Amino acid sequence: MRLANISGRLHLVTPEDQVIDVSMETGGHFSPRIQDCYERWPELRSVAFTLEQWGGTPLADVPPSAFGNPAPQPRQVFAIGLNYAAHAAEAGLAVPADLTVFTKFVSSLAGPHGSIALPPGTVDWEVELVVVVGRGGANIPADTAWNHVAGLSVGQDLSERTCQSSGPSPQYSLAKSFPGFGPIGPLLVTPDGFEDPDSLELGCSINGEEVQRGNTSDMVFPVPEIIARLSQVTPLLPGDVIFTGTPPGVGMGRSPQRFLKPGDELVTWVQGIGGMHHLMR
Repeated sequence: MRLANISGRLHLVTPEDQVIDVSMETGGHFSPRIQDCYERWPELRSVAFTLEQWGGTPLADVPPSAFGNPAPQPRQVFAIGLNYAAHAAEAGLAVPADLTVFTKFVSSLAGPHGSIALPPGTVDWEVELVVVVGRGGANIPADTAWNHVAGLSVGQDLSERTCQSSGPSPQYSLAKSFPGFGPIGPLLVTPDGFEDPDSLELGCSINGEEVQRGNTSDMVFPVPEIIARLSQVTPLLPGDVIFTGTPPGVGMGRSPQRFLKPGDELVTWVQGIGGMHHLMR
């Protein structure tokens, strides 16, 4: 199943690439707000199988600017650092023995297309697979964790490295929470929509030059393990967002270092989900 936040309304994307307004087609039974759907995730899943047989508007006719973040107002946002060994190496750090966790403030989340204002400093890129929680819970076992995932999306964990390295200890959350620093989209795809949700290619390019490419199979802590370990500490809630870490190729790890500048076009993608496009200003 694929969902999209189109013009601020929850839409189902059918296997034939038609988009259906879920609230409209169910007579208002479901809220038009996509964030509300995660509270009724099992019910939505069952209804969606029927709606997928219906016709709608061709997906190709929807302008990119109409797509929004498929999880725009989560109660919790988790982000996992150093979750690819090669990224830890380029940062000059050891592979962690347990999750390295920080947050991105909700106000930093944005949609999959548009422009992003660069603050003063050194802004870096980080392509990431994003997980949205469907069924919450505490102490979730890793072997059943995929059952708690509503879907997967594309994300960028943009990071202002000057702010990040200021102070007596790193300012990860603050440096990664400027407006627009957490774009997500364009679609949310359920785990059963992939041949293997634990092995997805992902990458990004700047002005047409590929700067990152990796595979989620290289994660130190795969998605089920992330969910299990997070839920041992804090209950996960429907609609929560998890940024799962970035593969190597970030600007800070290059020699010479490279950072985003006004006019740069950043394209970010994950296999089987789609791509995002952002212009830096």
